[in-house]
Amino acid sequence: MAIEVGSIDEALAFYGSLFALELRGRIPGMAFVDMGDQFLALAEGRTQGPDARRHLGLVVDDREAVLAAAREAGVDVFGGNSFLDPWRNQIQVVAYADVQFAKTPEVLRGMGLELEKSERALAELREKGLA
Repeated sequence: MAIEVGSIDEALAFYGSLFALELRGRIPGMAFVDMGDQFLALAEGRTQGPDARRHLGLVVDDREAVLAAAREAGVDVFGGNSFLDPWRNQIQVVAYADVQFAKTPEVLRGMGLELEKSERALAELREKGLA
């Protein structure tokens, strides 16, 4: 996923205050970062208005910690799991425990995580014959 930001350096600092980022690479006007097993491209130069319905969803192991860090960074948090970054991109964070997909044991081990699914997510998986 790629999002537009006003400044690559400011975006790296902002998103780095919310997530553990690893800079994969950088070219003029863009930066590419890994966030756990997710990938984000930051493109300099916002060309559209603030997001309303359009959003980027990120799965995190601790949703409340991310939302607390967003509040601490001074951005608007709303709807229980969403915030607007400084460039008005809407970011929605969802707890890993509440989503249907699963990380392989190798990915979990590599990330140093032991994550459990919520009963709701397990019920959805069972309904599809996947658990």
